[in-house]
Amino acid sequence: MARPRSFDEAKILTAVVDAFWTQGYERTSTRDLVKCTGLNQPSLYNAFGDKRSLYRRSLEHYLECSVRQRIQRLEGFSDAGMAVTGFFAEVLDRTLNDPFHRGCLLVNSALEASADDADLRQAVAEELETIRSFFESRLLVFRVQRDGFLAIDAKQGAHHLLSVLLGVRVLARMNPDPACVTDAIEIALNSLGLPPLALCDIH
Repeated sequence: MARPRSFDEAKILTAVVDAFWTQGYERTSTRDLVKCTGLNQPSLYNAFGDKRSLYRRSLEHYLECSVRQRIQRLEGFSDAGMAVTGFFAEVLDRTLNDPFHRGCLLVNSALEASADDADLRQAVAEELETIRSFFESRLLVFRVQRDGFLAIDAKQGAHHLLSVLLGVRVLARMNPDPACVTDAIEIALNSLGLPPLALCDIH
């Protein structure tokens, strides 16, 4: 019978997320992972596999605790337009208030994934599709709530919002001018007739 783990898996994965998110996959060493988790190398790899496997597990943990929970919560908004605006308001808040300028681990993974890492590229593509689908579904409801009015086709609008999101998250890694990312989001929202950021209080 396998011995029960003597550590909190979620806590370990959160520490690993912070390491990979701050330093990137390539720059994060085994020594870094041992240090941030407090586990020795054999225990760490016996529990989670090699470095690549640990990265995939930590990315999954990040997505579940961040992106998916956000979407699930926002899907409960009665005002579909505010759900989309709320999504971007939270992204903007994280972008401007992260002292390490880490951006988004999902987007960073897309940028770091090598051409021969088909599994990681597929995982990233599937998660981006989840976000795009959220945008499209909210825009379809928003159109109904606004008596059929929507500036452009919902699918096209979702593609546009996803593109803006990715651009903002890349800019986030460069310590961007707040006005630059705010304007990019506001123009995207305005082009679809969505509520402005000023109407969304995320605190």
